[in-house]
Amino acid sequence: MASDTPHRIVEATANLFQRNGYTGTGLKQISADSGVPFGSLYHFFPGGKEALATETLRWSGRGYATRVAAVLAEGPRDDLAATVRHAFDRAAEDLVATDYVDACPIATVALEVASSNDTLREVTAEIFGEWLQGLDAWLVAGGVPEDQARALSTLFLAALEGGFLLSRAARDPAPLHALGEQVAAQVAAALPTEPR
Repeated sequence: MASDTPHRIVEATANLFQRNGYTGTGLKQISADSGVPFGSLYHFFPGGKEALATETLRWSGRGYATRVAAVLAEGPRDDLAATVRHAFDRAAEDLVATDYVDACPIATVALEVASSNDTLREVTAEIFGEWLQGLDAWLVAGGVPEDQARALSTLFLAALEGGFLLSRAARDPAPLHALGEQVAAQVAAALPTEPR
């Protein structure tokens, strides 16, 4: 974004979406949290809350994709299952460190708007699709056969998002750890037993 102001608005909106969701976040609250006058929200986002939400979701989606890629890069490249466990363990650590607030704003909004706002539903579906493509490529590069990559990517993403939900509700990281073990086991089972 060219100006710092739209970025501040989007960042504040993303933080509010994480805590309050789309419907629980008002424009006055966004104005207050971003430090931007209320009228300026419409200057930068003439389409109102929906346009701001669209930009916020896309920005958050890119940020989370980068974050997950960085966490996956920390794990041992020659042990995909260990790297999956690491990713889920890091997600659990981050969630606890933020007092169970720092979960995925994309999933939070997707759950809310799936049957009520087609524009935002399509944006969340597009973001999830991009994440799946990234996971597909990572798995294939690590030795998973191409014909199994999408099923494992879907399992990884669904388990991660579901783990956030269960861990936040219970205020306990155990679901994320348990799901990470299960996804890791499935990834290990998909890897060829002999080098390609």
